[in-house]
Amino acid sequence: MRGRSPGWDRGVVLVQLAVAIVLGATSMSDIAVLEQQTAVFGSPASDSTVRRALVELDAKATSRIRRARVRVRAHVWDLLAARDGGFAWVSAAGRVLTGWIVVDIDATLITAHSDKQGAAATFKKGWGFHPLGAWCANTGEVLSMLLRPGNAGANTVADHLVVLEQAIAAIPAAFRAKILIRIDGAGATHELLERIQALNTTRRVVRFCVGWKITPVDEDAIAALPHDVWVPAVDQDGELQDDCHVAEVTGLNARMAGWPPGTRLIVRRSRPSRRHERKLTDFEKATGWRYQITAIDYARMRGVPGSHHPWFADVLYRQRGGAAEGRVRVNKAMGLANLPSQTWDVNVGWVLATNLAADLEAWTRLLGLHDEPELALAEPATLRYRLWHLPARLASHARRRILRIPADWPWATAFTTCWNRLAVLPDPG
Repeated sequence: MRGRSPGWDRGVVLVQLAVAIVLGATSMSDIAVLEQQTAVFGSPASDSTVRRALVELDAKATSRIRRARVRVRAHVWDLLAARDGGFAWVSAAGRVLTGWIVVDIDATLITAHSDKQGAAATFKKGWGFHPLGAWCANTGEVLSMLLRPGNAGANTVADHLVVLEQAIAAIPAAFRAKILIRIDGAGATHELLERIQALNTTRRVVRFCVGWKITPVDEDAIAALPHDVWVPAVDQDGELQDDCHVAEVTGLNARMAGWPPGTRLIVRRSRPSRRHERKLTDFEKATGWRYQITAIDYARMRGVPGSHHPWFADVLYRQRGGAAEGRVRVNKAMGLANLPSQTWDVNVGWVLATNLAADLEAWTRLLGLHDEPELALAEPATLRYRLWHLPARLASHARRRILRIPADWPWATAFTTCWNRLAVLPDPG
């Protein structure tokens, strides 16, 4: 085809770039790291070919890639379900959300250190980009990511709707029966929550759990709560937190008119730390408590005992922060921390490659290292040092390839266990 370099399949180039990113590449030229491992990965494309491949990722090609990722994800999830421990269901407060796929939507900031298309001032007075992504809390995979200019709004409804639609479509059909969408306060908009409720069908249940910006009206409702309705909050292990309490404020809140039917407001109070003291409202200063509200749209989550209690909604929402931040951190370690090109289209393709790399990292841990205490939840830097940058030599003898690992390498057993598990996995076909 005119304008394309002959001999290089663009899908192969994209996969090679994703593998290079897993190994630590932070720029297109870093694909040269694969030159040292041609016996494993083959000869890599040049950085100019990588750039052309990323530029050519138009809407049609991106759509085909999304469909291919769904097919591979469905295969991986079937393999996860067949493990001894079963599928990776989310747990909160000691309760397992069996059957529920939990999707966390969140935005992050990427600093631009040079003049790049789309870079703009951010709300934190920096300069760069403000991508919005959706992650599967069950597995840590990237379901969707939208690259946006640095001045994109945190609660831009149109962007959230795009990411939501792509995230739902990225979930394999066999796992779409029960879905929970978790978003911070940027998700508390009428259009987004109404769209989430519209996704419900006779065969699919979709619920939301989002942050809620507190106004004086909300504070009036909190002030009207009887003293005896407050109950102790719980932590992620289900243990009581005597210094934090939760209650439901739905029936007392005058703001509820116009919000999606079934919306409930769960309020949490905690003693403010020194970090929060400067931002306390007059009401909070007067009461001595810091308040946070979570909005949910379910009376109970099907199959989850105790999910109707306010304390469960509170702990489930608070879990979102750590899960989303953890995956953002992994994505940035997988090449998202810096966009390598001055061209917008190239950077959009780079973001897609980093998403593929993050998925490869997640699948490696889930399928090969799930029962390794030190590696099951390890950060990319740890996996690179201990497993991916293995101090070994690949030799050939009698038409066989032999990997020679130093006997005193501390993680040799972990590597061989992971390798043997991945080597026997069935081909997705």
